[in-house]
Amino acid sequence: MKFSLTWLKDHLETEATVAELAAAMNRIGLEVEGIEDPAELLAGFTVAKVLTAAKHPDADKLQVLSVDTGAGDPLQVVCGAPNARAGMIGVLGQPGAVVPSNGMELRKSAIRGVESNGMMCSVRELELGDEHDGIIELPDDAPIGHSFADYHGSSPVFDVAITPNRPDCMGVYGIARDLAAAGMGTLKPIAFPKFDVAGECPVEIRTDDPDGCPAFYGRAITGVKNGPSPDWLAQRLQSAGQRPISLLVDLTNYLMLAFGRPAHAYDLAKLTGAVVARRANEGEQVVALNEKTYTLTSDMTVIADDEGVHDVAGIMGGEHSGCSDETTDVLLEIAYFNPDRIGQTGRKLGLASDARTRFERGVDPAFLDDGLALLTGLITELAGGKASEAVHAGAAPSDAKTIIFDPAFTQKLGGVSVDVSRQKDILQSLGFAVDSATDPWTVTAPLRRHDIEGPADLVEEVVRIFGIDDVASVALPRADGVAAPTASAEQKQERRVRRAAAGRGLNEAVTWSFLPVPEAEHFADGGTLWTLDNPISEDMKAMRPSMIPGLLMAAKRNVDRGATSLRVFEIGRRYFRNTDGSSNEKPTLGVVLAGEKAPRSWASGKAVPFDALDAKAEAMALLAEAGAPAEKLQVMGEAGVQFHPGQSATLRLGPKNVLARFGTLHPKTLEAFDIGVPVVAVEIFLDAIPGKKGGGNFARTAYAPPALQSVLRDFAFLVPADLPAGDLQRMVKGADKANIIDARIFDVFAGQGVPEGKKSIAIEVTLQPTEKSYKDEDLKAISDRVVAAAGKLGAELRG
Repeated sequence: MKFSLTWLKDHLETEATVAELAAAMNRIGLEVEGIEDPAELLAGFTVAKVLTAAKHPDADKLQVLSVDTGAGDPLQVVCGAPNARAGMIGVLGQPGAVVPSNGMELRKSAIRGVESNGMMCSVRELELGDEHDGIIELPDDAPIGHSFADYHGSSPVFDVAITPNRPDCMGVYGIARDLAAAGMGTLKPIAFPKFDVAGECPVEIRTDDPDGCPAFYGRAITGVKNGPSPDWLAQRLQSAGQRPISLLVDLTNYLMLAFGRPAHAYDLAKLTGAVVARRANEGEQVVALNEKTYTLTSDMTVIADDEGVHDVAGIMGGEHSGCSDETTDVLLEIAYFNPDRIGQTGRKLGLASDARTRFERGVDPAFLDDGLALLTGLITELAGGKASEAVHAGAAPSDAKTIIFDPAFTQKLGGVSVDVSRQKDILQSLGFAVDSATDPWTVTAPLRRHDIEGPADLVEEVVRIFGIDDVASVALPRADGVAAPTASAEQKQERRVRRAAAGRGLNEAVTWSFLPVPEAEHFADGGTLWTLDNPISEDMKAMRPSMIPGLLMAAKRNVDRGATSLRVFEIGRRYFRNTDGSSNEKPTLGVVLAGEKAPRSWASGKAVPFDALDAKAEAMALLAEAGAPAEKLQVMGEAGVQFHPGQSATLRLGPKNVLARFGTLHPKTLEAFDIGVPVVAVEIFLDAIPGKKGGGNFARTAYAPPALQSVLRDFAFLVPADLPAGDLQRMVKGADKANIIDARIFDVFAGQGVPEGKKSIAIEVTLQPTEKSYKDEDLKAISDRVVAAAGKLGAELRG
């Protein structure tokens, strides 16, 4: 929200500097995002008088002016403005000045062979309006040689960020009230121009939608003369970033920006019959002031007459009933709209406006009559006309919030000691009614303070005005000795896995927890998605059921921008809806490897893509780091329809406990995500990894290398062709746990010499003696146990 210092001083009697006011606003919770000083933009522009004007010797549309700047000899200036003439007073930009509208630095130059020492400026060139038909003409009493910035009254402009809980500060008067409470000056009373009332309103005004529009006030003003706004009004709107349009429109904008009270003026001649606040008919349309057509639904509140809708209530007026230069009779509308209804309508229509911002946050329901009176008085004072009686349809909320408040609570909750009388003064200066005769106090909040709910809010008001900087910094109590660990086992596990993934060359990604519904459904595996009723956008409606789709969308963005190889991981939560309707979150690690594993080169030839074994390697390494017993994991199928059935698998502890899935993604998955490179993925279900038995944190025993050298023995088995090699490996390794420390597959063969339906698997077994070396009979006994264990899977020792 922007406003000038001059505008602020309309409501605040103060001698404070710009810097002091900005510091005070920051201190009381009104963040100043920036301060602009238009005087800096107008540096180098001077009030000057044209002494003579002669035709340019070499250009029909140019004149050569002699200009008095009040300092030394007159300057010669070439000018093309049609209204330039001897005797007029205007604004001269001298060499070195920068034109605000285009950033051009003025210099002494020759125009068609005639020297020119600057430029006589128009309104548009100085960004004071849109007029560009001629140069600025100032009154005859304008001081020659004075700075135009000083003469024009340029005032610094504050840009203040108003938090959503403070709609009472969405007007300059509300900010002035807060600054006065903070001791930065005295709040001036609102000046209501006087006006006479003549007769009843010629238009019926009513509300047929008391839920959406509880109060609808209005009156007619006849015989007005619309036109340009006076300078004081135009300057205030321009400081707020508003373009002056016409007097009637500008006054409604002034009321909104000065007092946070949106209002609307209809051209009475363009209305037919009664003006009613009602629900829209399903499919009804309206052309708004932004010249766009909106289709309405039956849950939206509108302002309409007998001919149809003229206004999306509380958001934007209609194009066909707005005021123009020809308007002579107006109908003023000031209403109170349901904030929730305004917000829902604005989101559905995708329609934003200054009025919507204020109404959906909650305007002051007590300022309806005063707002209507103030707007009426300004119009009749500046545009003339006669005002009718006011019409009050419905009633605004009037139940003020009453809170029982103990002043001692400020010390307890806020950590600062504030004198009881000072607390009372602060609350009263902010508009609260304080009954201090009771113990504790009874405090009534003004209707404009929708954010006040209980005693804690009153403490906040007292502390922010008293000064948050005065709250002492107090260290939290700390127990003696070594601090107890604060990270949970799950957090420690995630830290280990995150570091391990980064150490393996993977880049961490942080993606949204929300997905478009189609992408989420692709990974839902038949489950029920957790969808949002009020999402940020339609592309963020479903909570992710898997970590992979978010990483795939990130991979696509990178591949589309030329990335040839991508290695990313993310640790986060998957979200599910239980059968009883409750939510369920599961910690998960996702990995995506996309594109080239190794680029093309003279040594390897073509680029090498990632494959399922790369995904398996990542899964095994990260599972081991997460605490899973990697040596006991079983490789089984059913990774999911998102994966290629011949190039994917799951890693399990037993047939039901799935710890991870990995493999090459199915072509249909890549097509659904519009990715044109091969992709392999891993998903590790951290919640499925069993915890350590005992739960204690015990130090590892010191490493002691074996005293005796290990012994290697090779075995070759004939097994059924469909037997997973890993199953045989685990069976062999477990045949004699006291002696076998490792079993490694080093050959798999099928073909000549191997019976049909069989394959040969060769395993290297490492034996480790402990107290004494093996004898032949020891080795034979171990070998017999290995062969017997393999036989349980149908394996036969090759001769």
